[in-house]
Amino acid sequence: MDAKIIRKTFLKFFESRSHKIVSSAPIIIKNDPTLMFTNAGMNQFKDFFLGNKPADVRRVADTQKCLRVSGKHNDLEEVGMDTYHHTMFEMLGNWSFGDYFKKEAIEWAWELLVDNLKLPKERLYATFFGGDKNENLTGDNEAANYWNRFLPGAHILSGTKKDNFWEMGDTGPCGPCSELHIDLRPQSEIDQIPGSDLVNKDHPQVVEIWNLVFIQYNRLANGLLEDLPEKHIDTGMGLERLTMVVQGKESNYDTDLFQPLIQWIAKRAGKSYGDDEKADVAIRVIADHIRAIAFAIADGQLPSNNKAGYVIRRILRRAVRYGYTFLELKKPFLNEMITVLALQFDDVFPELTQQQQFIQKVIGEEEVSFLRTLENGLKKLESITKSGSHKIDGRMAFELYDTYGFPLDLTALIAKENGMEVDRIGFEKEMEAQKNRSKIAGKQTTGDWTVVNEGHEIRFSGYTEFETDTILLRYREVKQKDKVRYQLVLETTPFYAESGGQVGDTGYLQFGDEEIEVLDTKKENDLIVHLTEKLPSVLETSVKGVIDEYKRRSTENNHSATHLLHAALRSVLGDHVRQKGSLVNDKILRFDFSHFAKMTSDEIKEVERMVNEKICANITLNEQKNVPIDRAKEMGAMALFGEKYGDFVRVITFDPNYSVELCGGTHVPKTGNIGLFKIVSEGSSAAGVRRIEAVTSREAINFYEDKLSVIADIEGMLKTPKVKETVKKLMDENTSIQKKISELSNKMIVRIKKELKKEIEDKNGKNLIIYEGYFPNQESLKQLAFDLRREVENLVLLIAASIDNKPVLTVMLSDNLVSEGMNANELIRPMAREIKGGGGGQPFYATAGGKDISGLKKALNAGKEMIY
Repeated sequence: MDAKIIRKTFLKFFESRSHKIVSSAPIIIKNDPTLMFTNAGMNQFKDFFLGNKPADVRRVADTQKCLRVSGKHNDLEEVGMDTYHHTMFEMLGNWSFGDYFKKEAIEWAWELLVDNLKLPKERLYATFFGGDKNENLTGDNEAANYWNRFLPGAHILSGTKKDNFWEMGDTGPCGPCSELHIDLRPQSEIDQIPGSDLVNKDHPQVVEIWNLVFIQYNRLANGLLEDLPEKHIDTGMGLERLTMVVQGKESNYDTDLFQPLIQWIAKRAGKSYGDDEKADVAIRVIADHIRAIAFAIADGQLPSNNKAGYVIRRILRRAVRYGYTFLELKKPFLNEMITVLALQFDDVFPELTQQQQFIQKVIGEEEVSFLRTLENGLKKLESITKSGSHKIDGRMAFELYDTYGFPLDLTALIAKENGMEVDRIGFEKEMEAQKNRSKIAGKQTTGDWTVVNEGHEIRFSGYTEFETDTILLRYREVKQKDKVRYQLVLETTPFYAESGGQVGDTGYLQFGDEEIEVLDTKKENDLIVHLTEKLPSVLETSVKGVIDEYKRRSTENNHSATHLLHAALRSVLGDHVRQKGSLVNDKILRFDFSHFAKMTSDEIKEVERMVNEKICANITLNEQKNVPIDRAKEMGAMALFGEKYGDFVRVITFDPNYSVELCGGTHVPKTGNIGLFKIVSEGSSAAGVRRIEAVTSREAINFYEDKLSVIADIEGMLKTPKVKETVKKLMDENTSIQKKISELSNKMIVRIKKELKKEIEDKNGKNLIIYEGYFPNQESLKQLAFDLRREVENLVLLIAASIDNKPVLTVMLSDNLVSEGMNANELIRPMAREIKGGGGGQPFYATAGGKDISGLKKALNAGKEMIY
């Protein structure tokens, strides 16, 4: 039975038991401050468990894309080393929101595994929560009794809180859980040691396959547990491990989920999988990592240097490094694997096929960039190994890890090959210091919700009004960086919560005579949260919520202009253009889109023309609410990859033949309200992604007024209205002057070089040249240094120069002297101190600048002392 059939069997089984089959949420989390990535199937249902909103369907099942590479669920370092750890995996799950509970969950789990998937029941074990005295919790005998109907007592095992009590986080819904394990060992081993002795002992062949969580408690911030008003079921079963079991394999990587990728990598590397353990580990790492990388990019997270983007970049670089080091893959290869991957998932996750070209482009450019960095890191490590030291200190090992992507094991391996060791303790200290800095920067303490008025249905009224009368439902205190803030939830609110690129509203809440400023409005899952600096003195009173109307209207101008811009870009550049991110506030709009080339000035002008044409047409907004998702797609509505849409959506249309998009943001009633649109910049945002920044309305008028003011000032300076002709004439004259200066500079360099070669001083077989003088620019100084390096053997060159009345130092060495241990960086540093500056470079060539031009002679003397 292949993986596709196993997946379908699971979903059809629960569909036949009145479960609604829902699509996977994006692997990238939005509107949840506690997570960067979806790490469990229940993430998209948190609001139901937390009681933030009622479940519209009581029974649900799905297959969820998950990623575990950060926080407490971090499997990155184990990936490839064993048979079952992964970064990205599929979580099969079924849920009950206040409907069925333990009896049905256990019965159906057994029926699916034993009757449908034909797993041998004599090899199955079930665990249950055995209780915890510290929590004053009794054992889950109810679950144990249900298992007694299917398994002998020796196969029903009592577990600890660590293994059999599931918690969402430090606070929130939680409860006992029951795990199903299977013993895959040969019968001869089972006869010697029963599987019951190996359950939850990290044995690679006695593994957990399904976790049934019985959510019945809520963990408060003070650590206490309270009963939930409704009991829920949350189950999770990894498809990769289940497929291994059903297909009778000993490793997840031997299943048809991974073998197509593994065989592709092996063929590309000229290897046979299974012949060499180090190569096999590398192949498994790459096969795993490409899945995480591709799905993250498809769901809208591009590699970057921040937060989730940095995690994806680390995974990508880790895969490249394994290929480079252990498989001799020195050129980009990951991007080519997307063809294989997209074909594997075309029936369940079509986003890979739909965005294949874009994903390949992003990965390819990242690979090219990192291969250069990797090569530089290896050169740096090589220079360390040739320094004569017997140890790589912890700080340098951490720099190699943090800057060049070198895991400690790679640095240690290269060090060992060169008769060196690594200061592992120092490395761990640097790593811990970085983690502590991150924790301190992001640490936030959140209190429990205090309920003021009962209510769960939160209504947003801001599409049609800027103020509303309402009541306060609940609040909580939040502490971060020694600041205390409060989060308030209203029954009805006109405040738009930040989402979809549009910033949250600000304004105030009127509690009687007391006015409370709203600093920001955010979404926590689907909960609209208002951030304030203080609480009102009286909570149980009517509240008037009033937003900053001018800011909202300006933001709406920019949001609607973004829709018009998106349509114009697709018209001018092609249908491959897709939104990849946006920021919309009251000052500016920023729009990221897929495109592989810099826009020409003509393309920018045409896009501006089209947008302003639609603004002048004063098109009326057509807002359609609660449109079935399939109907919206038939209408041609643009949906964004990486967004999770429900069965019913909101469609925003400005001319059905021009702009139709799914959108939850606020918009102008007519395009004429936008007034004017102007692109102020266009550039690269990431590999395969361009970014436009633009202004509208008053900001656009200000932009033009500023430009006209500058033109008027230039006309005054030139004393002519013919600015273009006059500036061109001045530029031509400047080019001619620069050419003459260059000619004179070249002659000067030839003369200086000739004189310096006559003054070469022999110092212990080294040809020493020392010079102090004026240079017209940095280029002439550099040219002289490289000319002398080509023409003089065993060269040691020290130059102290004055350029634009600023001190500049240069050190140049011949390659053979560098090989013998000399280093231009070590020479330049003490010299730079004499001019109150700093600098560096490469072992053969280094430069420095400073503030004190009077120190040039002292700088040369400092250099001479090191050579003599």
